[in-house]
Amino acid sequence: MTKLRYALPALALLLAVSGCGGDPYGLSQVTGVVTMDGAPLPSAAVSFRPASGRPAQGITDQDGRYELIYIRDIRGAEQGAYTVSITTYREASPDPVAGKPKPETIPARYNKQSTLTAEVESGANEINFDLTSSRK
Repeated sequence: MTKLRYALPALALLLAVSGCGGDPYGLSQVTGVVTMDGAPLPSAAVSFRPASGRPAQGITDQDGRYELIYIRDIRGAEQGAYTVSITTYREASPDPVAGKPKPETIPARYNKQSTLTAEVESGANEINFDLTSSRK
């Protein structure tokens, strides 16, 4: 009986900690590659903004690969339609030694005046962006 007295609370604690399983936010994984004129675009901020709801963002690595983050360390994005912006602009550091901010290297049609869109569906999504520096 004594063992049962300790086993039941331990089991309840284990179930509470493990939760019901699954993703509590109902998110889908979103990854992809961003290129500019056929070359990988490193250190670019990729932002997916829905008409309503929380945006998801990621940063490209040296190979132009990104993965969206919903909030803190929770990866993914909600299903739905998004306007996508991609930028390399970084604000100036408050430290005067760090220098001036780097100018934007991506045309405004991909960020401030973005024409990029994406649809996030249930499951894993690979959404690539092939940007061009000139109008074609």
